[in-house]
Amino acid sequence: MLRVTGEGAFDCEGLSRRNFVQAGLLGLGGLTLPQFLAGEARAGVGQVSPGREGTSVILMWMSGGPGHHETWDPKPTAVAQFRGPFGAIQTSVPGVFFSETLPESARLMDKLAILRSVRHFSGDHTKGNHWMLTGFEGPDFNKPDNQIQRRPSIGSAVARVRGANVTGMPAYAAAPHLRGGTDNLFHYATYLGGAANPFVVNSNPNAADYRVRDLALAGGLTFDRLRDRHSLLSTFDSVRRSAEPAVQDLDGHYQAAFDLLTNAQVRDAFDIHAEPASVRDMYGRHEFGQSTLLARRLVERGVTFVTVNTQPWDHHGTANRYATAEGANLLLPPFDRALAALVRDLEERGLYDKTLIVAMGEFGRTPRMNEAAGRDHWGHAFSVLMGGGSLPRGIVVGASDEHGAHVAERPLTPEDVAATVYHHLGIDGARTSFPDRAGRPLYLVETGEPIRELVGRGTVTG
Repeated sequence: MLRVTGEGAFDCEGLSRRNFVQAGLLGLGGLTLPQFLAGEARAGVGQVSPGREGTSVILMWMSGGPGHHETWDPKPTAVAQFRGPFGAIQTSVPGVFFSETLPESARLMDKLAILRSVRHFSGDHTKGNHWMLTGFEGPDFNKPDNQIQRRPSIGSAVARVRGANVTGMPAYAAAPHLRGGTDNLFHYATYLGGAANPFVVNSNPNAADYRVRDLALAGGLTFDRLRDRHSLLSTFDSVRRSAEPAVQDLDGHYQAAFDLLTNAQVRDAFDIHAEPASVRDMYGRHEFGQSTLLARRLVERGVTFVTVNTQPWDHHGTANRYATAEGANLLLPPFDRALAALVRDLEERGLYDKTLIVAMGEFGRTPRMNEAAGRDHWGHAFSVLMGGGSLPRGIVVGASDEHGAHVAERPLTPEDVAATVYHHLGIDGARTSFPDRAGRPLYLVETGEPIRELVGRGTVTG
Protein backbone atom coordinates (compact mmCIF):
# COMPACT_ATOMS: atom_id res chain seq x y z
CA MET A 1 0.00 0.00 0.00
CA LEU A 2 1.42 3.35 -1.03
CA ARG A 3 1.34 6.31 1.34
CA VAL A 4 2.69 9.74 0.45
CA THR A 5 3.54 11.99 3.37
CA GLY A 6 4.39 15.64 3.73
CA GLU A 7 2.79 18.62 2.01
CA GLY A 8 -0.37 17.52 0.27
CA ALA A 9 -0.25 14.09 1.87
CA PHE A 10 -3.07 11.65 1.43
CA ASP A 11 -3.47 7.91 1.46
CA CYS A 12 -3.64 5.22 -1.18
CA GLU A 13 -6.49 6.95 -3.00
CA GLY A 14 -3.80 8.20 -5.40
CA LEU A 15 -0.90 10.51 -6.07
CA SER A 16 -1.53 14.07 -7.15
CA ARG A 17 -0.14 15.37 -10.43
CA ARG A 18 2.43 17.25 -8.35
CA ASN A 19 3.60 14.15 -6.50
CA PHE A 20 3.63 12.10 -9.70
CA VAL A 21 5.89 14.53 -11.48
CA GLN A 22 8.08 14.93 -8.43
CA ALA A 23 8.35 11.25 -7.52
CA GLY A 24 8.31 9.65 -10.93
CA LEU A 25 8.75 11.71 -14.02
CA LEU A 26 11.51 13.99 -12.80
CA GLY A 27 13.70 11.09 -11.79
CA LEU A 28 12.33 8.58 -14.28
CA GLY A 29 13.08 5.99 -11.67
CA GLY A 30 9.59 4.61 -11.16
CA LEU A 31 6.98 5.56 -13.68
CA THR A 32 4.70 2.70 -12.76
CA LEU A 33 2.51 4.57 -10.26
CA PRO A 34 -0.88 2.86 -10.44
CA GLN A 35 -2.31 4.94 -7.60
CA PHE A 36 -1.82 8.12 -9.59
CA LEU A 37 -3.22 6.55 -12.71
CA ALA A 38 -6.24 5.18 -10.90
CA GLY A 39 -6.88 8.65 -9.51
CA GLU A 40 -6.69 10.11 -12.99
CA ALA A 41 -9.14 7.50 -14.24
CA ARG A 42 -11.65 8.51 -11.58
CA ALA A 43 -11.41 12.19 -12.40
CA GLY A 44 -14.00 13.45 -14.83
CA VAL A 45 -15.85 16.47 -16.06
CA GLY A 46 -19.44 16.77 -14.85
CA GLN A 47 -22.45 18.64 -16.15
CA VAL A 48 -22.25 22.43 -16.09
CA SER A 49 -25.28 24.70 -16.14
CA PRO A 50 -25.69 26.62 -19.41
CA GLY A 51 -23.82 29.90 -19.39
CA ARG A 52 -21.40 28.81 -16.66
CA GLU A 53 -18.74 27.40 -18.94
CA GLY A 54 -15.33 28.97 -18.45
CA THR A 55 -16.11 30.31 -14.97
CA SER A 56 -13.46 30.19 -12.27
CA VAL A 57 -12.83 30.94 -8.58
CA ILE A 58 -9.98 32.60 -6.71
CA LEU A 59 -10.12 31.84 -2.98
CA MET A 60 -8.09 34.14 -0.75
CA TRP A 61 -7.73 31.83 2.23
CA MET A 62 -7.02 33.81 5.41
CA SER A 63 -6.00 30.95 7.67
CA GLY A 64 -6.29 31.68 11.37
CA GLY A 65 -9.43 33.80 11.20
CA PRO A 66 -9.34 37.53 10.34
CA GLY A 67 -11.17 39.87 12.70
CA HIS A 68 -14.44 41.09 11.20
CA HIS A 69 -14.17 44.29 13.25
CA GLU A 70 -10.81 45.03 11.62
CA THR A 71 -12.02 44.26 8.09
CA TRP A 72 -15.58 44.36 6.73
CA ASP A 73 -17.80 44.84 9.79
CA PRO A 74 -16.39 47.61 11.99
CA LYS A 75 -18.34 48.92 14.96
CA PRO A 76 -17.32 52.60 15.09
CA THR A 77 -19.95 53.64 17.67
CA ALA A 78 -19.14 50.85 20.14
CA VAL A 79 -17.02 51.50 23.23
CA ALA A 80 -13.27 50.96 22.85
CA GLN A 81 -13.19 47.43 24.26
CA PHE A 82 -15.48 46.33 21.42
CA ARG A 83 -14.54 48.84 18.73
CA GLY A 84 -10.87 47.93 18.89
CA PRO A 85 -7.83 49.93 17.80
CA PHE A 86 -9.12 51.13 14.41
CA GLY A 87 -11.75 53.47 13.12
CA ALA A 88 -14.14 53.02 10.20
CA ILE A 89 -14.20 54.63 6.75
CA GLN A 90 -16.99 55.21 4.29
CA THR A 91 -16.89 52.92 1.26
CA SER A 92 -18.03 53.70 -2.28
CA VAL A 93 -21.51 52.47 -1.28
CA PRO A 94 -23.34 55.03 0.89
CA GLY A 95 -23.95 53.79 4.41
CA VAL A 96 -21.50 50.88 4.17
CA PHE A 97 -18.31 51.16 6.22
CA PHE A 98 -15.08 49.17 6.27
CA SER A 99 -12.26 49.28 8.76
CA GLU A 100 -9.78 52.07 8.10
CA THR A 101 -7.24 49.32 7.46
CA LEU A 102 -8.82 48.66 4.02
CA PRO A 103 -8.86 51.95 2.08
CA GLU A 104 -8.34 50.37 -1.37
CA SER A 105 -11.08 47.82 -0.83
CA ALA A 106 -13.41 50.53 0.48
CA ARG A 107 -13.10 52.39 -2.83
CA LEU A 108 -14.20 49.24 -4.64
CA MET A 109 -17.14 48.26 -2.42
CA ASP A 110 -19.49 49.05 -5.31
CA LYS A 111 -17.94 46.04 -7.08
CA LEU A 112 -18.10 43.66 -4.08
CA ALA A 113 -20.56 41.76 -1.89
CA ILE A 114 -20.03 41.33 1.86
CA LEU A 115 -21.64 38.60 3.95
CA ARG A 116 -21.78 39.85 7.56
CA SER A 117 -23.80 37.04 9.10
CA VAL A 118 -21.87 33.81 8.56
CA ARG A 119 -21.68 31.55 11.60
CA HIS A 120 -20.97 27.99 12.70
CA PHE A 121 -20.64 28.61 16.46
CA SER A 122 -17.17 27.05 16.83
CA GLY A 123 -13.93 28.69 17.97
CA ASP A 124 -11.92 25.56 17.15
CA HIS A 125 -9.37 26.23 14.39
CA THR A 126 -9.43 22.62 13.21
CA LYS A 127 -13.19 22.35 13.09
CA GLY A 128 -13.65 25.81 11.58
CA ASN A 129 -10.94 25.29 8.96
CA HIS A 130 -12.66 22.11 7.75
CA TRP A 131 -16.08 23.77 7.94
CA MET A 132 -15.21 26.73 5.73
CA LEU A 133 -13.02 24.83 3.23
CA THR A 134 -15.52 22.00 2.69
CA GLY A 135 -18.88 23.30 3.88
CA PHE A 136 -19.06 20.61 6.58
CA GLU A 137 -18.13 20.38 10.25
CA GLY A 138 -14.67 18.99 10.88
CA PRO A 139 -12.96 17.12 13.69
CA ASP A 140 -12.15 18.65 17.07
CA PHE A 141 -8.59 19.78 17.67
CA ASN A 142 -8.27 17.68 20.83
CA LYS A 143 -9.51 14.42 19.27
CA PRO A 144 -7.32 11.65 17.80
CA ASP A 145 -8.77 12.16 14.32
CA ASN A 146 -7.99 15.88 14.26
CA GLN A 147 -6.08 15.71 10.98
CA ILE A 148 -8.44 13.40 9.11
CA GLN A 149 -10.40 15.19 6.40
CA ARG A 150 -14.03 14.08 6.32
CA ARG A 151 -15.25 15.77 3.14
CA PRO A 152 -13.49 17.00 0.00
CA SER A 153 -12.48 20.65 -0.16
CA ILE A 154 -14.54 22.91 -2.40
CA GLY A 155 -11.55 23.20 -4.74
CA SER A 156 -11.19 19.42 -5.00
CA ALA A 157 -14.91 18.97 -5.64
CA VAL A 158 -14.67 21.55 -8.42
CA ALA A 159 -11.67 19.75 -9.90
CA ARG A 160 -13.55 16.47 -9.91
CA VAL A 161 -16.83 17.81 -11.32
CA ARG A 162 -15.66 20.57 -13.63
CA GLY A 163 -12.07 19.77 -14.51
CA ALA A 164 -9.88 22.49 -16.00
CA ASN A 165 -11.31 25.16 -18.27
CA VAL A 166 -8.49 24.52 -20.74
CA THR A 167 -7.33 21.01 -21.58
CA GLY A 168 -3.87 20.28 -20.25
CA MET A 169 -4.03 22.79 -17.39
CA PRO A 170 -4.47 21.76 -13.74
CA ALA A 171 -8.06 22.13 -12.58
CA TYR A 172 -7.10 23.19 -9.05
CA ALA A 173 -3.94 25.02 -8.00
CA ALA A 174 -2.62 26.74 -4.88
CA ALA A 175 -0.04 29.47 -4.28
CA PRO A 176 2.39 30.05 -2.76
CA HIS A 177 1.90 26.92 -0.61
CA LEU A 178 -0.64 25.36 1.72
CA ARG A 179 1.54 25.37 4.82
CA GLY A 180 1.39 27.50 7.92
CA GLY A 181 -1.48 29.19 9.62
CA THR A 182 -3.44 27.27 12.21
CA ASP A 183 -4.61 23.74 11.44
CA ASN A 184 -4.44 24.61 7.75
CA LEU A 185 -5.06 21.00 6.78
CA PHE A 186 -8.15 20.44 4.69
CA HIS A 187 -7.54 21.62 1.13
CA TYR A 188 -7.49 18.15 -0.35
CA ALA A 189 -9.65 15.59 -2.12
CA THR A 190 -10.00 12.73 0.41
CA TYR A 191 -12.34 10.11 -1.15
CA LEU A 192 -12.55 11.93 -4.50
CA GLY A 193 -9.09 10.59 -5.34
CA GLY A 194 -5.65 12.08 -5.78
CA ALA A 195 -6.33 13.59 -9.19
CA ALA A 196 -8.60 16.16 -7.50
CA ASN A 197 -5.87 17.38 -5.15
CA PRO A 198 -4.38 20.84 -5.75
CA PHE A 199 -1.26 21.44 -7.79
CA VAL A 200 0.74 23.39 -5.17
CA VAL A 201 3.32 25.95 -6.35
CA ASN A 202 5.46 25.60 -3.20
CA SER A 203 7.58 28.62 -4.08
CA ASN A 204 7.38 32.34 -3.35
CA PRO A 205 6.46 34.20 -6.59
CA ASN A 206 8.05 37.35 -5.16
CA ALA A 207 11.44 35.71 -4.66
CA ALA A 208 14.26 36.18 -7.16
CA ASP A 209 14.71 32.41 -7.27
CA TYR A 210 10.98 31.67 -7.72
CA ARG A 211 10.64 28.35 -9.50
CA VAL A 212 7.75 25.94 -9.77
CA ARG A 213 9.80 22.93 -8.88
CA ASP A 214 7.32 20.37 -10.12
CA LEU A 215 7.40 21.88 -13.60
CA ALA A 216 11.18 21.86 -13.79
CA LEU A 217 13.50 19.04 -14.74
CA ALA A 218 16.09 17.44 -12.54
CA GLY A 219 19.62 18.77 -12.93
CA GLY A 220 21.22 17.84 -16.24
CA LEU A 221 18.00 16.52 -17.77
CA THR A 222 16.84 18.34 -20.93
CA PHE A 223 13.42 18.08 -22.53
CA ASP A 224 14.99 16.26 -25.49
CA ARG A 225 16.50 13.67 -23.15
CA LEU A 226 13.19 13.41 -21.32
CA ARG A 227 11.40 12.70 -24.60
CA ASP A 228 13.99 10.05 -25.44
CA ARG A 229 13.45 8.39 -22.08
CA HIS A 230 9.69 8.69 -22.49
CA SER A 231 9.98 6.85 -25.81
CA LEU A 232 12.11 4.18 -24.18
CA LEU A 233 9.55 3.81 -21.41
CA SER A 234 6.81 3.38 -24.00
CA THR A 235 8.80 0.54 -25.54
CA PHE A 236 9.14 -1.16 -22.17
CA ASP A 237 5.44 -0.67 -21.53
CA SER A 238 4.52 -2.29 -24.82
CA VAL A 239 6.38 -5.41 -23.69
CA ARG A 240 4.63 -5.31 -20.30
CA ARG A 241 1.22 -4.97 -21.94
CA SER A 242 1.72 -8.18 -23.86
CA ALA A 243 2.07 -10.00 -20.53
CA GLU A 244 -0.25 -7.86 -18.40
CA PRO A 245 -3.54 -6.94 -20.06
CA ALA A 246 -4.47 -4.87 -16.98
CA VAL A 247 -1.95 -2.20 -17.95
CA GLN A 248 -3.21 -1.71 -21.50
CA ASP A 249 -5.04 1.51 -20.59
CA LEU A 250 -2.09 3.18 -18.85
CA ASP A 251 -0.55 4.93 -21.85
CA GLY A 252 -3.06 7.76 -21.81
CA HIS A 253 -2.43 8.50 -18.14
CA TYR A 254 1.33 8.43 -18.55
CA GLN A 255 0.97 10.71 -21.53
CA ALA A 256 -1.18 13.18 -19.59
CA ALA A 257 1.43 13.46 -16.83
CA PHE A 258 4.23 13.73 -19.38
CA ASP A 259 2.28 16.49 -21.17
CA LEU A 260 1.89 18.45 -17.94
CA LEU A 261 5.65 18.67 -17.57
CA THR A 262 6.41 19.37 -21.23
CA ASN A 263 3.43 21.65 -21.97
CA ALA A 264 4.72 25.15 -22.74
CA GLN A 265 1.26 26.58 -22.00
CA VAL A 266 1.39 25.23 -18.44
CA ARG A 267 4.90 26.56 -17.87
CA ASP A 268 3.85 29.95 -19.24
CA ALA A 269 0.88 30.14 -16.88
CA PHE A 270 3.16 29.87 -13.85
CA ASP A 271 5.78 32.28 -15.22
CA ILE A 272 5.29 35.36 -13.06
CA HIS A 273 8.36 36.98 -14.63
CA ALA A 274 6.43 37.38 -17.88
CA GLU A 275 4.26 40.06 -16.26
CA PRO A 276 5.18 43.72 -16.87
CA ALA A 277 6.87 45.42 -13.94
CA SER A 278 4.00 47.90 -13.69
CA VAL A 279 1.48 45.08 -13.18
CA ARG A 280 3.67 43.38 -10.60
CA ASP A 281 4.03 46.70 -8.77
CA MET A 282 0.25 47.19 -8.82
CA TYR A 283 -0.26 43.95 -6.86
CA GLY A 284 2.59 44.72 -4.47
CA ARG A 285 6.08 43.27 -4.39
CA HIS A 286 5.40 40.84 -1.58
CA GLU A 287 4.54 37.16 -1.39
CA PHE A 288 0.79 37.66 -1.11
CA GLY A 289 0.61 40.26 -3.88
CA GLN A 290 2.60 38.18 -6.34
CA SER A 291 0.69 35.01 -5.41
CA THR A 292 -2.55 36.85 -6.16
CA LEU A 293 -1.16 37.98 -9.50
CA LEU A 294 -0.17 34.39 -10.22
CA ALA A 295 -3.76 33.35 -9.44
CA ARG A 296 -4.98 35.79 -12.09
CA ARG A 297 -2.52 34.33 -14.60
CA LEU A 298 -3.75 30.84 -13.83
CA VAL A 299 -7.48 31.49 -14.19
CA GLU A 300 -6.80 33.52 -17.31
CA ARG A 301 -5.10 30.47 -18.83
CA GLY A 302 -7.65 27.87 -17.85
CA VAL A 303 -7.25 26.81 -14.21
CA THR A 304 -10.73 26.59 -12.70
CA PHE A 305 -10.03 27.02 -8.96
CA VAL A 306 -7.04 28.73 -7.34
CA THR A 307 -6.37 29.11 -3.61
CA VAL A 308 -4.10 31.95 -2.52
CA ASN A 309 -2.95 31.02 0.97
CA THR A 310 -2.36 33.92 3.37
CA GLN A 311 -1.35 33.48 6.98
CA PRO A 312 -1.26 33.84 9.93
CA TRP A 313 -4.43 35.70 11.00
CA ASP A 314 -4.69 34.36 14.57
CA HIS A 315 -4.28 37.70 16.31
CA HIS A 316 -5.15 37.14 19.96
CA GLY A 317 -1.94 38.57 21.42
CA THR A 318 -1.20 35.49 23.53
CA ALA A 319 0.72 32.26 22.89
CA ASN A 320 3.27 34.10 20.72
CA ARG A 321 0.57 35.46 18.40
CA TYR A 322 0.32 39.02 17.17
CA ALA A 323 -1.92 41.43 19.02
CA THR A 324 -4.81 42.74 16.95
CA ALA A 325 -3.27 46.07 15.92
CA GLU A 326 0.16 44.56 15.23
CA GLY A 327 -1.22 41.76 13.08
CA ALA A 328 -3.63 43.99 11.20
CA ASN A 329 -0.94 46.57 10.41
CA LEU A 330 1.32 43.80 9.15
CA LEU A 331 -1.10 41.78 7.04
CA LEU A 332 -3.98 43.99 5.97
CA PRO A 333 -2.12 46.56 3.81
CA PRO A 334 -0.68 43.89 1.44
CA PHE A 335 -4.03 42.07 1.41
CA ASP A 336 -5.90 45.30 0.66
CA ARG A 337 -3.56 46.23 -2.18
CA ALA A 338 -3.60 42.77 -3.75
CA LEU A 339 -7.39 42.46 -3.58
CA ALA A 340 -7.94 45.86 -5.18
CA ALA A 341 -5.39 45.11 -7.89
CA LEU A 342 -7.06 41.78 -8.63
CA VAL A 343 -10.50 43.32 -9.01
CA ARG A 344 -9.24 46.07 -11.33
CA ASP A 345 -7.05 43.69 -13.32
CA LEU A 346 -9.84 41.17 -13.87
CA GLU A 347 -12.16 43.97 -14.95
CA GLU A 348 -9.67 45.40 -17.43
CA ARG A 349 -9.14 41.95 -18.93
CA GLY A 350 -12.84 41.20 -19.20
CA LEU A 351 -12.55 38.37 -16.68
CA TYR A 352 -14.44 39.75 -13.67
CA ASP A 353 -17.85 38.50 -14.81
CA LYS A 354 -16.43 34.97 -15.11
CA THR A 355 -14.24 34.93 -11.99
CA LEU A 356 -15.60 34.75 -8.46
CA ILE A 357 -13.32 36.12 -5.72
CA VAL A 358 -13.87 34.78 -2.20
CA ALA A 359 -11.91 36.02 0.83
CA MET A 360 -12.46 34.30 4.18
CA GLY A 361 -10.94 32.45 7.09
CA GLU A 362 -12.25 29.76 9.40
CA PHE A 363 -14.06 32.14 11.79
CA GLY A 364 -14.00 35.71 13.15
CA ARG A 365 -12.70 37.18 16.38
CA THR A 366 -14.31 37.90 19.74
CA PRO A 367 -16.26 41.16 20.04
CA ARG A 368 -14.42 42.10 23.24
CA MET A 369 -10.68 42.79 23.18
CA ASN A 370 -8.74 40.62 25.63
CA GLU A 371 -6.11 41.73 28.15
CA ALA A 372 -3.33 41.12 25.62
CA ALA A 373 -4.83 43.65 23.18
CA GLY A 374 -6.01 40.85 20.94
CA ARG A 375 -9.24 39.14 19.95
CA ASP A 376 -9.83 35.46 20.59
CA HIS A 377 -11.53 32.83 18.42
CA TRP A 378 -15.19 33.44 17.56
CA GLY A 379 -17.55 31.48 15.32
CA HIS A 380 -20.87 33.09 16.32
CA ALA A 381 -20.70 35.86 13.69
CA PHE A 382 -18.11 36.71 11.06
CA SER A 383 -17.75 38.07 7.55
CA VAL A 384 -16.92 36.72 4.10
CA LEU A 385 -16.09 38.85 1.06
CA MET A 386 -17.19 37.92 -2.45
CA GLY A 387 -16.85 39.72 -5.75
CA GLY A 388 -17.17 39.18 -9.46
CA GLY A 389 -18.99 36.48 -11.34
CA SER A 390 -22.68 37.16 -11.87
CA LEU A 391 -23.09 38.43 -8.32
CA PRO A 392 -24.80 41.77 -7.77
CA ARG A 393 -22.33 44.53 -6.94
CA GLY A 394 -22.17 46.78 -3.91
CA ILE A 395 -24.38 44.86 -1.49
CA VAL A 396 -24.17 43.69 2.10
CA VAL A 397 -26.04 40.54 3.10
CA GLY A 398 -26.97 40.03 6.74
CA ALA A 399 -25.82 41.89 9.83
CA SER A 400 -24.22 41.27 13.20
CA ASP A 401 -25.36 43.01 16.35
CA GLU A 402 -23.98 46.31 17.69
CA HIS A 403 -20.91 44.59 19.14
CA GLY A 404 -20.29 42.14 16.31
CA ALA A 405 -21.02 39.32 18.73
CA HIS A 406 -23.99 37.53 17.21
CA VAL A 407 -25.94 37.43 13.97
CA ALA A 408 -28.78 39.93 14.05
CA GLU A 409 -30.15 39.42 10.53
CA ARG A 410 -30.04 36.68 7.88
CA PRO A 411 -27.90 33.90 9.39
CA LEU A 412 -25.71 32.09 6.85
CA THR A 413 -23.83 28.81 7.12
CA PRO A 414 -20.58 27.49 5.65
CA GLU A 415 -22.70 25.24 3.42
CA ASP A 416 -24.50 28.32 2.07
CA VAL A 417 -21.13 29.81 1.17
CA ALA A 418 -20.03 26.56 -0.51
CA ALA A 419 -23.33 26.23 -2.37
CA THR A 420 -22.93 29.78 -3.70
CA VAL A 421 -19.43 29.01 -4.99
CA TYR A 422 -20.69 25.85 -6.69
CA HIS A 423 -23.62 27.79 -8.19
CA HIS A 424 -21.24 30.29 -9.76
CA LEU A 425 -19.45 27.40 -11.44
CA GLY A 426 -22.67 25.81 -12.68
CA ILE A 427 -22.58 22.94 -10.17
CA ASP A 428 -25.75 21.91 -8.35
CA GLY A 429 -24.16 20.77 -5.11
CA ALA A 430 -27.45 19.45 -3.72
CA ARG A 431 -27.72 17.02 -6.64
CA THR A 432 -24.07 16.06 -6.97
CA SER A 433 -22.85 13.15 -4.86
CA PHE A 434 -19.85 10.85 -4.68
CA PRO A 435 -19.38 7.64 -2.70
CA ASP A 436 -17.15 7.92 0.34
CA ARG A 437 -14.67 5.21 1.29
CA ALA A 438 -17.51 3.14 2.73
CA GLY A 439 -19.50 3.43 -0.49
CA ARG A 440 -22.12 5.79 0.93
CA PRO A 441 -23.23 8.56 -1.47
CA LEU A 442 -22.41 11.96 0.04
CA TYR A 443 -23.66 15.16 -1.55
CA LEU A 444 -21.50 18.24 -2.00
CA VAL A 445 -24.28 20.25 -0.32
CA GLU A 446 -26.81 18.74 2.08
CA THR A 447 -28.63 21.54 3.93
CA GLY A 448 -27.16 24.72 2.47
CA GLU A 449 -28.49 26.80 -0.41
CA PRO A 450 -26.96 29.35 -2.79
CA ILE A 451 -27.40 32.72 -1.08
CA ARG A 452 -30.54 34.13 -2.70
CA GLU A 453 -29.40 37.75 -2.46
CA LEU A 454 -26.40 36.84 -4.60
CA VAL A 455 -28.00 34.45 -7.08
CA GLY A 456 -31.62 35.62 -7.21
CA ARG A 457 -34.14 37.97 -5.73
CA GLY A 458 -34.23 38.44 -1.98
CA THR A 459 -34.04 40.96 0.81
CA VAL A 460 -30.71 42.72 1.18
CA THR A 461 -29.79 44.24 4.50
CA GLY A 462 -27.22 46.93 5.16
